Amino acid sequence: MRLTRLLRVAWPAFLSACLLQMVVFAAIDPAELHLRWGQEGPAWSRQAVYALAFFLFWAGAALAAAMTVLLERRGEEEGR
Repeated sequence: MRLTRLLRVAWPAFLSACLLQMVVFAAIDPAELHLRWGQEGPAWSRQAVYALAFFLFWAGAALAAAMTVLLERRGEEEGR
């Protein structure tokens, strides 16, 4: 049952992150972003920006989906 709940959160979050990744990077070129660790650090590669952004998008979407599942469970418990 926990695996099913996890998949109900992870799969829609993954698809949402894929869509958001396409939309964001259709408008933004990662090579033009200046992501540096201080003044002396090396610039990030495009692949690093794509990967970091994807996992941030996925985490955000997973948090939203998890909150939906949590609120749904609480609503069912109160309805009994």
